[in-house]
Amino acid sequence: MADAVIKGLEGVMAASSALCDLDGENGRLAYRGYDIGDLVAGGATFEEVTYLLWQGELPTPHQLQAFKSELTGERNIRPEVVRAMRLYPNWAAPMAALRAAVAMQGLYDAEAEDDSLEANRRKAVRLTAKLPTMVATYHRIRSGQGELLPRADLDHGENFLHMLSGRIPDPAIARALDASLVLYAEHELNASTFTARCVASTRSDLYSAVTAALGALKGPLHGGAGEAVMRTLEEIGTLENVEPFVKKALAEKRRFMGFGHRVYRAGDPRAAILRAMAEDVCRRTGQGRWYEMSRRLHEVVNREKGLIPNVDFYSASLWLATGIPVDLFVPVIAIARVAGWTAHLLEQYADNRLIRPRAAYTGPARRRYVALDRR
Repeated sequence: MADAVIKGLEGVMAASSALCDLDGENGRLAYRGYDIGDLVAGGATFEEVTYLLWQGELPTPHQLQAFKSELTGERNIRPEVVRAMRLYPNWAAPMAALRAAVAMQGLYDAEAEDDSLEANRRKAVRLTAKLPTMVATYHRIRSGQGELLPRADLDHGENFLHMLSGRIPDPAIARALDASLVLYAEHELNASTFTARCVASTRSDLYSAVTAALGALKGPLHGGAGEAVMRTLEEIGTLENVEPFVKKALAEKRRFMGFGHRVYRAGDPRAAILRAMAEDVCRRTGQGRWYEMSRRLHEVVNREKGLIPNVDFYSASLWLATGIPVDLFVPVIAIARVAGWTAHLLEQYADNRLIRPRAAYTGPARRRYVALDRR
């Protein structure tokens, strides 16, 4: 039986889903049949894509306006959650703070234990609307700044950047962030999504499932790659040091984060889109050196190892240039991915079977128990 084990469940089909068509061999990704490149090039907003994932179709202008009103109406978080954040230690990891805040928010949701489709959809709206507020509020608290209330007149990503900095962002920068949220919104049965579906399969509540997904996303082998890329760029320091750094790192057998992917064989289609956005935003904000270092690192690692960047590689310089602190990169992924998580949860609840795989036993053969006084 041990010979049949597939470590990491690589390539195993564990669920049916109508959400994400991921063609790793040809480097293509589509949401509900819409190619990700077409969505971004066509100007689809994060709100439109979230509606698409939950409802199965793109919204009409009237439907989109009503949906945006739903989201903006749920952006505020409970005052008890804000008070709790003020008690968090300043060194608390932002993902740990977000995980705690989501769990606590669930305590105050009167529909938390209602698993009807209508209630779960309302909870999905609340979580998608509130995660940016939670992340920005915790950041301002730990930075010694006063919290800001969300603004209903700003779009999803635009409001998040405003809550972080207190300033209305440049429209081009806000649009780039919004497009990156679209790219991160859904990605089939990745580790955090699979975790969420496992929890939901027990008929546990949606808040518990999303809290578990946050715990999985927190890991450096899943959500943390973008932060690791930025730390690498900071360590390199200058454009001239890229090649010497890579050669030294290869000699030391260091791993390069942000390169390669378990599923994509022909390259991650999201990376090419993010590369163009990173170049534009870095130049607009006077931080072109981060893009140039990323581009050079890409070239040298590809030449030396044949590795291709994934979605997290160019998002690092892009998000830094938008004013997002490096240790908030993973929470920003959560802000986007909660749309996909909740879409999967709605699917799981609608056609549920307890997820319970087997393990191949590799321990000792059956043994007889020996009483304590005879050992």
